[in-house]
Amino acid sequence: MVNNTQQRSAQPQVGKKAVRHILGISGGKDSAALAIYMRDKIPNIEYFFCDTGEELEETYAFIERLEARLGIKVKRLAATQGFRYFLEKYNDFLPSPQSRWCTVQMKIKPLEEFIGDDEAISYVAIRADEERKGYVATKDNIKVVFPFKEAGITKADVEHILEESGIGMPEYYKWRSRSGCYFCFFQRKIEWVRLAEKHPELFEKAKSFEKVLPDGRRYTWNQDESLEELIARKEKIIAEHEKRMKLQKQRKPNKTLAEVFEGVLDGEGQDEGCVVCHV
Repeated sequence: MVNNTQQRSAQPQVGKKAVRHILGISGGKDSAALAIYMRDKIPNIEYFFCDTGEELEETYAFIERLEARLGIKVKRLAATQGFRYFLEKYNDFLPSPQSRWCTVQMKIKPLEEFIGDDEAISYVAIRADEERKGYVATKDNIKVVFPFKEAGITKADVEHILEESGIGMPEYYKWRSRSGCYFCFFQRKIEWVRLAEKHPELFEKAKSFEKVLPDGRRYTWNQDESLEELIARKEKIIAEHEKRMKLQKQRKPNKTLAEVFEGVLDGEGQDEGCVVCHV
């Protein structure tokens, strides 16, 4: 549980200039909980959301719910061009875990333009029970801090904060383990299948970005298959996932279905994803 003792309220200073305090909202549970946690500690905090234009409708709905409940305004930041423009710029090479140009062009650059040359402290929602390092600023005027790590706040604490506030969890956690774009290349196979079921128009749009050329070159979201090939074996993917869910439920019978689902996906050993998008 969260320690309710008075937290250290002093606001760090960078040099002698007035400091901006900023907090990124991803549309995920951790950043939402951090917004709740920090609201009364830093009264002049600025909230922002890097909007790629390729987000789930559930993400927008959750951010609007957060704004209404907390009485805050989350500033939408966007790149000067959309995803398809950058895809053409990168010669149809889709972003991947090895080349995260979407994060650079559509998240980090808009954020650093938003800050400009101002001295700023960025509050990032990496929890105490996570190993991820978090966003590393490329500009000297941005200082990054991790309030949850400093306070020892874990995943269970985050869920408690959200439930206690009345905001709750984002709806997409019922079928997806992460925030971020609907075509996120960190998605597991079952998450692509669920996207096709929940948002068939977005699945088709994600397919439209892929290319398999006659000479054998493949520009696909997954290294081993295209989305068309993936969805053709949908039933097998679902069956394998349900088998893992059943085994996980037997091992941990007191867990909710959402917790079992997340545990199954964590057990697949895929990269945790980009912290700029997913916290």
